[in-house]
Amino acid sequence: MHPFLDLRHEIDDLFDNVMRGLPTAGFPRGFGRNWRALTPEVDVGETDKALKITAELPGMSEDDVEVTLADDVLTIKGEKREESDQAEKDMHITERRYGSFQRSFRLPEGIDAGKIEAGFDKGVLTVSVPKSAKAATKTKKIALKKS
Repeated sequence: MHPFLDLRHEIDDLFDNVMRGLPTAGFPRGFGRNWRALTPEVDVGETDKALKITAELPGMSEDDVEVTLADDVLTIKGEKREESDQAEKDMHITERRYGSFQRSFRLPEGIDAGKIEAGFDKGVLTVSVPKSAKAATKTKKIALKKS
């Protein structure tokens, strides 16, 4: 794990605990719900042939999500809308998040932008970013000689 990511998770947990402990009486509906923006969790992996970005987007469909590439920056954006029957109810606790989000990733040199593919299944977005043939062959093993 990365130190800053660990810190972010600890701060998120702290705020979750504080908000969970507040009494609901006297607070307007949805109070505290949007203190933290909707930010999908992502995994970014790499093989010899491609980068793979996977984002968890529960409760969303492919129509709610857009993936774009501009100036070597891949952007995933979308909106998770509150169900209309939920909005009309007098909720006591609301922990699910709704709203717009955007995540951007600067892609390294040597990717094949024309072959990027994205798929969406069961609330999980998977983006495959193939490396160009030139980039895939860049790695060269160097033989070690005894001194």
